[in-house]
Amino acid sequence: MSVADALPNPEALVTALAAQDYLADPGLATALFCAVRLPQPLLLEGEAGVGKTQAAKALASMLNTPLIRLQCFEGIDASEALYEWNYPRQLLGIRLAEAQGADISEASLFSREYLIERPLLQALEHGGPNPAVLLIDEIDRADEEFEAFLFEMLAEATVTVPELGTLVAKVPPVVILTSNRTRDLHDALKRRCLYHWIDYPDLEHATRIVQLRVPAASAELAAQVAGAVQRLRSLDVQKPPGVAEAIDWVHAASLLGIKALDAQAVEETLGSVLKYREDQDEARTAGLSWVAGV
Repeated sequence: MSVADALPNPEALVTALAAQDYLADPGLATALFCAVRLPQPLLLEGEAGVGKTQAAKALASMLNTPLIRLQCFEGIDASEALYEWNYPRQLLGIRLAEAQGADISEASLFSREYLIERPLLQALEHGGPNPAVLLIDEIDRADEEFEAFLFEMLAEATVTVPELGTLVAKVPPVVILTSNRTRDLHDALKRRCLYHWIDYPDLEHATRIVQLRVPAASAELAAQVAGAVQRLRSLDVQKPPGVAEAIDWVHAASLLGIKALDAQAVEETLGSVLKYREDQDEARTAGLSWVAGV
């Protein structure tokens, strides 16, 4: 079945993602639908822990296609993102040719045989039938030079390897970029992308997500944790907790046999949701019973 047949509209995508334990709201489903069907890169922004990376994972699982992830960091360059040459193997090739008294040309040393594919090239070279999902995670951690390096691939699904020429995608990948907005991205990058902001879910939606991801937990615990996370976000904390932390919190509470939150349960599991001592102190000052909602 083709992607077009499998995803005739955004509503079908909502249903398909739910089968992968990912609850997408209509806005996110529409953005993902357009990214798949146009295709066009999609930039997902939002606070950490709201489900940006998980959306790409769920989409790849739903399409039954590889998820190829490029984790960005300060100083990342083409050799880590696109390709590099296998220098030890090239050296062995030279020594073998010398031992056999044969000539070896520079062109043969810089051939596909010696090329190590990194995530961007892996995604472009994927043969299908469905497109790979290329996740360029936390693009805001990379520098502006790396953003510019991505332009060709994002605009035309091609990359240029000087020794081999321009490589065109066999099946253009679905490209999803994520950003936590630690810095502003260049307008030229945004022009090449669709855009969607993932906000914190409301209490009802957050509770449904937690229940779906931790089905062994009681409905009462899932709802209490979702509410407690919302209250914690209202405090002056360095790292406001998101859905990911709510899921971790319920996992930890379930492991400890906690069926419902109270002040003691919050104290025992606070490290699952708040990862700075100052944030934990802020929660204790506000009152652990208040955090628990009791």
